[in-house]
Amino acid sequence: MRDNPLLALVYVFAPFSLLSIGGGPSIFAPMQHETVDVWQWLTAREFIDLFAIARTAPGPGAMLTTLIGWKVAGWWGALAATLALFGPASLLCYFAARLYDRHRGHQWHTAIESGLAPIAVGLIFAGALAVMNLSGGRPMTWVVALAAGAVMSWRPKLHPFIVLGLAAAVFVAREAMGV
Repeated sequence: MRDNPLLALVYVFAPFSLLSIGGGPSIFAPMQHETVDVWQWLTAREFIDLFAIARTAPGPGAMLTTLIGWKVAGWWGALAATLALFGPASLLCYFAARLYDRHRGHQWHTAIESGLAPIAVGLIFAGALAVMNLSGGRPMTWVVALAAGAVMSWRPKLHPFIVLGLAAAVFVAREAMGV
């Protein structure tokens, strides 16, 4: 499989498609592990760089997959990785939604909704921790990340670019002071 990068991309990203219960951020930790540690397609620094590009570009953050595919095998790799990540989940969602709507209000329906919520939150936190650890995990990074999370929880309608800009200003000021 290592001889065929397109097949390898599908092999890696298709299972993530079915595990991304909390959306793209819920699979960032295992995606980092697979692409950096297992397959060694990227260095830790390259993963962080592609992550940053995917988060600032319009569209879902899971477009990180497209960037990884492009890095591994060019345009065909970008297409293979994107379809592998979005295809299986899209088909599953379509059929599950049809079944799910038919049984709305049943006891098992409510139990599934209640049970999946903490799983999704946990997966998102695991992804955030993986990215924080890759970024060096310095105390100032953790303080700024926690402060940004607190601000967004306190003022959820505040545009995230304002918070990102303030966080960036903290790091620029810190760098300028030579700290």
